Amino acid sequence: MCEVFAGQDPARYRAVNRSVRIGGHSTSIQIEAAFWDLIDEIAAGQSLSTSRFLSTLYDEALDINGQVSNFASLLRTSCLIYLMGKAQHPESPPQFHIIAAE
Repeated sequence: MCEVFAGQDPARYRAVNRSVRIGGHSTSIQIEAAFWDLIDEIAAGQSLSTSRFLSTLYDEALDINGQVSNFASLLRTSCLIYLMGKAQHPESPPQFHIIAAE
């Protein structure tokens, strides 16, 4: 029953650290490789570099919520929202409204 999940390539769930600059500060984010693939895809769909997308997402979450207590979790759930949108509308990619700071 779980063969599709259990039999996946271990490289997909390998933890990957990336150093990024968020809010003018360098930080390291560790999430699984499969999530980085999706984050790269989401960023490209916004015509942003992954670093710019992460910084913009963080800034917008901070503006909306007043704090970002667990950015890695925010990224993972953002990937789920993205995939759920793709599943509901397979004919067109999900649209996110990122407010890019100029």
